[in-house]
Amino acid sequence: MGKAYRVLFVSTFAFVVCFAVWLVFGVIGIPIRRELGLNATEFGLLTATPVLSGAALRLPLGIWTDRYGGRIVMTILLLAAAVPVWLVSYAGQLWQFLTVGLFLGAVGASFAVGTPYVARFFPANRRGFAMGFFGAGTSGAALNMFVAPAISVAWGWRAVPRAYAVALLVTAGVFWLLSAPDPGVGARRTPTLAEQLRVLRDPRVWKYCQYYSLAFGGFTALSLWMPQYFVGEYGLGIAAASALAASFSLPAGVLRALGGALSDRFGAHALTWWVLWVAWILLFLLSYPQTQLVVETIRGPVSFHIGLNVWMFAPLLFALGVVMAFGMASTFKYLGDDFPETLGVVTGIVGLAGGLGGFLLPILWGALLDLLGIRSSAFMLLYGIVWVSLILIYFTEVRRVDFHGRQASKES
Repeated sequence: MGKAYRVLFVSTFAFVVCFAVWLVFGVIGIPIRRELGLNATEFGLLTATPVLSGAALRLPLGIWTDRYGGRIVMTILLLAAAVPVWLVSYAGQLWQFLTVGLFLGAVGASFAVGTPYVARFFPANRRGFAMGFFGAGTSGAALNMFVAPAISVAWGWRAVPRAYAVALLVTAGVFWLLSAPDPGVGARRTPTLAEQLRVLRDPRVWKYCQYYSLAFGGFTALSLWMPQYFVGEYGLGIAAASALAASFSLPAGVLRALGGALSDRFGAHALTWWVLWVAWILLFLLSYPQTQLVVETIRGPVSFHIGLNVWMFAPLLFALGVVMAFGMASTFKYLGDDFPETLGVVTGIVGLAGGLGGFLLPILWGALLDLLGIRSSAFMLLYGIVWVSLILIYFTEVRRVDFHGRQASKES
């Protein structure tokens, strides 16, 4: 198990770096928005473009990981991604940022490489923990919130992608030296592409896609959206806004390993059910817009302000980050239990759905903000998505479990 834990640690380190790079526009997009005069929808498109390519590449990279092994695929990905990351520093127009961002987004597909790679080093009863620990690499979002503003303030925002490109090259070297050959390669017959994609016929895959589009898609989108949310809603500077935004992204990354361990102990279904209910409550509170209420009294109008100040908003956001961390881990516990033989391709499919959620949500939030002018409309939209997930899990798991339980008791 010494080799297994070494692979787990170095893979998680590589994922931390990749995730920080993947969400770089969440921070440097704020000064870019000022330079280019972007509206909210254009800003959403700028931040979300890398997420789109990262999502699209998860399926092919998951397939290649099953075929060629995670060590080779991850190393090549780290080396290749350094080039477009460096080129970001030379962009000057929106179309240039979007084009380079598409290539930069490849680092987001590292999740579909590392998850099956580390899982194959662990026995079935420890895979939830292993995948959750690796998933804690999403704490790179919080790392980006601290590192990118510091570099930007000291040397300007164009220094950030250059520093990140160097970090990718160094990480590639460290990963290759400390990782090990994938035990899933050569151990059995390599399945054909048609055999790998046959899993798409299983309806459980699509259900887990919906769960993950909320948990991971919501996490990714909020990690991108929150710095500018704090700037616009509460008038904070970039450094302070990014630090408070890290109150969401840090627990969502670090506690994912705990979520994996809880999934191993209590089961993926039980943890996901409670995660959805707690998220439903938190999003209801976060959705409430800043409201000025005027009441006509016998002495004249009296106004009341109802809304969350920054010190109430940040703890609720922190709690939502914890909940999403558990939700991401429990979803992949489902996959490890139900699809151990095709984990690479299923990880790619479900990861693709999560990445698409992270791509679409910032654009939709920007459009809603331009249309309604209410910043908390972002949480209103997530609140509705949680409703869909609760209905889905109730009819496909909770009600079915209750029905089978009653049938068993009648037969006994």
